Formats: sequence, structure tokens, C-alpha cells
Amino acid sequence: MLGALAMLAILSTAIPSPARAAQSTLYPTMAPVNKYLMADRQGEIDFARTAAPKAISGKATVWVLTAHGYETAVQGTNGFTCEVERSWTKAFDDDNFWNPRVRTPICFNPQASRTVLPYTVFETKMALAGATEAQIRASLTAAIANKQLSVPENGSMAYMMAKDSYIDDHVKAWHSHIMIYTPEPLGANSGESWGANRVGSPVVFDSSHLIWPQPWALFFVPVGTWSDGSPATM
Repeated sequence: MLGALAMLAILSTAIPSPARAAQSTLYPTMAPVNKYLMADRQGEIDFARTAAPKAISGKATVWVLTAHGYETAVQGTNGFTCEVERSWTKAFDDDNFWNPRVRTPICFNPQASRTVLPYTVFETKMALAGATEAQIRASLTAAIANKQLSVPENGSMAYMMAKDSYIDDHVKAWHSHIMIYTPEPLGANSGESWGANRVGSPVVFDSSHLIWPQPWALFFVPVGTWSDGSPATM
């Protein structure tokens, strides 16, 4: 990695983007639903699996997005869930919130499948029903407050190692990395216990987004290869 502080300027998501945290202006409204769908079902299954090494994703449950929400395309055996996230899972101050080009393969481990993935389901259901960004934000915040959505289970993590990801218009695939979700308050000091954002540390933490109601601190750890084993330039 090129230094934690330099990398903070290019994070998005799933990967927050501090350089553009002020407002969502590039894509102010949702595009037609069909713009977010992938016509090739098997292609989406294969793409979702590129989020993690084959030894993991090959035995994972795989979801695909339809006009009515995510559905199980492949039933796995290892407790992992792989899917291709769309733009509305980003922070609510991200300028690519409605970008229909966003395609982000991700594989959640069993703990994250139980307690983090439901957030994607919630936001996706609202987006496909025609809710605005503000409505999704308000409903998500309320669902967290009334415990409809839980904090991440200890040990929750996800793989995001697909070399052909399209995270946003700014960083495309960014770096191959894993993400760790911790049930601790989001704030400027959330990374202290992980040694995040220190010179030489591989752990990145970003708290610059203003509108991110999820009840977790999210750490990014870049890795040196893509999911297919090819080198990922750091």
C-alpha cells in the first residue's frame, strides 16, 4: 500500500470516499431498474465468485440481483455468501450512490452473512421499490434504532478481491482487499485499537463520511493478489 494516509483519498463504498464526502451530485437520482441488472445470470454468478479465492467462493452460496431483489442462484455449503453489490450500498454522501455502472463482487463470511448482508437486502428492497436516497437513509436509520437490523457479529469480514470490480467512477477496482466489520461506535478514534492509518500499517480506517448510519467500524486490509492469484499492484 502507498501509505495509509494517501490511500484514504481513494477509498469508496463499501469503500468510503473522503475526497467527495460532501454531497451526491454525479448521479442525483436512480436510473431505470434494468440499468442495474446483469442480463447474463451465469455471468453474474461467475462474477460474484471472483470476490474471493476459488477455495472459498466455489463452495459459497451465490445471489443474483433481479428486479424484485436478490435471490439465491447457487446454494453453498461453507456458510459464505457471494453477490455483486450495487451503488445504493454506498454511504449516503457518496457521489456515486445511484451510479448504474457500479458492480462490486463481495463474499461475506458466515458471521457477516448473518449480520451485515441484511443491510444490503434492506437497502436493495427499498431502492428497487423506488425509494429516494433520503427515504432509504431514514428507513435504514430507523431500522437500526429499533433493532430490526443488528450490529455485526464478532468475526464478521468479507473478501473484495475481484480485479474487475467497478467500485465507482473514481477508483474502478481500487486494491484487492478484505474488510473487517467491528461492532464499535463509528468515530475518529475507532481505528486506535487496530493501529489503523499508522505509517507502515496495512490497516485502513476511514471515518470522514458524514452520513453512514451503519453501527460498525469498517477496516480495509489490502492484499497482494487478486482472487485468481495474479499479483495486485499495491
